[in-house]
Order: sequence, then C-alpha cells, then structure tokens
Amino acid sequence: MAKFALVSVPLAKAFAAKRIDSKFGGVQIGAITYSFNRIASPDPEAIVRAFVEIGLGEAELMSNHCEALAGAPAMPNVGRSGGGRAQPTPEQQAERQAATEKLAQWRASANAQTWGAVRKKFNDAGVDVALLCYNMQDSMQDSMKDADIEFGFSMAKGLGVKGITTSTTLTMAKRIAPIADKHKLLVGYHGHDATNDPNQTATLESYDQLMAYGKYNGINLDIGHFTAAGYDAVAFIKQHHAKITNLHIKDRKKDHGPNVAVWGTGDTPMKEVLQLLKKEKYPIPANLELEYPIPQGSDIIAEAKKCFAYVKSCLA
Repeated sequence: MAKFALVSVPLAKAFAAKRIDSKFGGVQIGAITYSFNRIASPDPEAIVRAFVEIGLGEAELMSNHCEALAGAPAMPNVGRSGGGRAQPTPEQQAERQAATEKLAQWRASANAQTWGAVRKKFNDAGVDVALLCYNMQDSMQDSMKDADIEFGFSMAKGLGVKGITTSTTLTMAKRIAPIADKHKLLVGYHGHDATNDPNQTATLESYDQLMAYGKYNGINLDIGHFTAAGYDAVAFIKQHHAKITNLHIKDRKKDHGPNVAVWGTGDTPMKEVLQLLKKEKYPIPANLELEYPIPQGSDIIAEAKKCFAYVKSCLA
C-alpha cells in the first residue's frame, strides 16, 4: 500500500524520511480522524499535525476531512442554534444551496491526483492512510445515488487505501455490495448499539445479513458500541476476523451505557481484544476513536495521548 504525506514544510522535512512506528506487539495502532473533529476546522492540516504529535503512524481518514485537505469549498454552518438545530432562514437556505452547487462542481473536477495530494500530506509526515471512512453528509444515507457511492470508491482508489469504512443502513449495504464487488475493495460497516432498529448494523443477525450481501462486505467493529449492545467482542473477532477491516477502540458501559473517559474503567474488554490481536497475529488495525466529552482543563491531543498510552499498556 502507498504511504502518505503532511502539512507544513518544516514538518514535511522533519518526518518525510521515516514512517512513524505505532505498531506494538505486532498490532497496528492508529486513529480515525473523526477523533479530531474539534480541531479540523478551519485548519484541517491540524489533523496531520495531531498524528505526528501523538505518535500515530496510521490513519483512517474521514471523507469530509479528505475533501477539506484537498481544498474543497466549505459548506456554511447554518441551521444551528446553540446545542440544537434551528429552522434556517430563506437567506441561509439560498446560501447553502449555492454552496452545495459549488461543492458539486468541485467534486466533478476531482480526480486521482486530487486525492494523491492528500495522501502526500500524510506521507510526508510519516503517516500511512490505510482506510477511507466514506460518510458524505454524516453517513451513507439511503437517499444517495449510485454516482455518489462510486465517488467514494474513486476517492479510495486515488488515496491508495486497502478498504473503505462507513456508517450506514442494511439497505445501503445491499446497494453497495455489487459496487464493492466490481471494484474488489473491502467495505467495513461500522456497528452501533441501536439494537431496536432492524435496518442498523447493531445485532449479530444484522452483521450476518450485511456480510451475506457480497464478498467485499465486511465489518468495522467498534468494540465499545458492540459491548454496549450486549455482545462479546473477543468471540466475534475470533469468528469473523477475516472480514474485519479494522477495530474502533473505545470504552463503554454495557446496556447501552455511556462512553468512559478513563479507558479501562468501563465494560469493554479492551485488553482482552488487543491481546487477542497480538496472540493470533490478526492483521487488523486498532484505531482510537475518541467520543467522550473532553474533561475541563484538557484537550483532544492530551486525551489522545492518554488513550494511546493505555492501549500500549494493554499490549505490554
């Protein structure tokens, strides 16, 4: 797989010669760039700098971050008021419509070189982009056209990644399956704990169903959500490791409980999962996903370093 690039010229010069090594006990530790949403705007290159500062050598790159790093026009943040969502004014609706059209034009002009330039930003920093998390408008929605799905595969190929991850419905997984088969690119579907929704990837039956749709339909197993849904991540990985693109590492409580800020104090079998990867030599990346509220006086970089240290301790 290709290796990729970074941000500022000084960082590029400092890190281009050597990839950051974040493999411990044979287990590759990385992070999904979603973890750094808090610092991604207005400067998306802060994400790349974060990987360097934390010491993470592999990234699962969100498609919106990929586009931002490639210079895509930004969408206006309208329709939000405080912590909720307000009805946009006619002027705001017109602004968003104009921005949507501008972004569509930009996407139509994007090509392999567009995404290769993003890859190079990470590569020059010593960070490998292994996976593309393709979630246009937060997820692969049922309203997406086949052309939008194809756009994600073209982005993935331009980046040179080994697979795509996404959060979506089972009906979308069925639509994506033949496209994934055509491109021969594994798609890992991200699970949650919405076990009461039959169209979500949440129950054991739903995982079986989406995998049955096609050869290249796989799983992005979030061990925190999986635990919150009441399941055993260790047993599941043993059974389905060949179809798992990567893990999302976080700590949650059982019975749909909350994310835990101090990893190792929740119910997720984090150490057992990581030791399983180490023992069995499963080539499954374990990506940090930080979703808990940042404690007062801290920041996302400090929290990521803390979580990374805990993961390393589990592999000692």
